[in-house]
Amino acid sequence: MTASTTPARILILDDDAELRSMLARYLGGQGFEVRCVANAPEMQRLLDREGWDVLVLDVMMPGEDGLSLCRRLRATGETIPILMLTARGDPVDRIVGLEMGADDYLPKPFNPRELSARLQAMVRRQAMTGVRPVAKADVCRFGPFAFDMSARSLHRADVYLPLTSGEFALLQALVSHPNRPLGRDRLIELAYGRDHEATDRSIDVQIMRLRRLIEDQPAQPRYIQTVWGIGYQFCPAGEP
Repeated sequence: MTASTTPARILILDDDAELRSMLARYLGGQGFEVRCVANAPEMQRLLDREGWDVLVLDVMMPGEDGLSLCRRLRATGETIPILMLTARGDPVDRIVGLEMGADDYLPKPFNPRELSARLQAMVRRQAMTGVRPVAKADVCRFGPFAFDMSARSLHRADVYLPLTSGEFALLQALVSHPNRPLGRDRLIELAYGRDHEATDRSIDVQIMRLRRLIEDQPAQPRYIQTVWGIGYQFCPAGEP
């Protein structure tokens, strides 16, 4: 495994129940923490709620296939490393997958040892960048702040900072995806739901209000940073 003290967390989406069971057993025995799901909504729920090191996507699935899922995730600013599994042998399909935003590609049938080795390599690359997902917790601490998601409260030291419901939802969406650029559409979906009628402008206004609460210099934010061409990113370390 890696030098990390915590096991790498792997999320696998495949509609083959037998393959899911085999991968969960094998990769679990290799020291990974593995969660397997059979459909895209369950995958999305886990991506939104928890931190994962690698997402493994099956290309050939009923409904929304792996290529479409990969493209949609990248379009919303999701940066998790993605490995594609496919029964297709055409090299063109591999190129298409990489163009959609996949980081690696493994054709079926494959040797589980090769999948394990590729996952370890992807996790090592993530570790070299200094980016690892954090487990979701009720309290997120950054700088002098404590954001309690269960109590729906934000404190700076011992000073309570009131939040509107909209500000709370947006801050929760940001801190639940640390060090990940999130597009405005993705933030609307995470904070308010897919059917909410929020606009890009309303997100910008809420971000401005949050910066006034937590940034010493709102014009030069450290915690909620702008990612040009994408949207915003929460940086718990507060690095400019």
